[in-house]
Amino acid sequence: MAAAEAGLVRYHAPPAGVLRLVSLDELTALYHRASGQTHLVAAPVPEILEALGGAPATLPELLARLAARYDLADADPDALEARLVELVSLGLVRRG
Repeated sequence: MAAAEAGLVRYHAPPAGVLRLVSLDELTALYHRASGQTHLVAAPVPEILEALGGAPATLPELLARLAARYDLADADPDALEARLVELVSLGLVRRG
């Protein structure tokens, strides 16, 4: 995605109650009620979903939210975008 477009696209977490997350040490079991699928995910997926839970965000806004909570001195926006693309393809995050 072009950098200019990245600032315009908003990412949305599913509504409250659609996902159920259960911590399993370093992994998280994520049950997606809408699809009936369970996913095993690792960081930063739960953190991304939590950061999007309050309100939709553009890539720069999401990076700022995550940076406010975690030490992201060397954060790579392209890596975050790659995770978002994966989450969109799984139906766990929506673009819009």
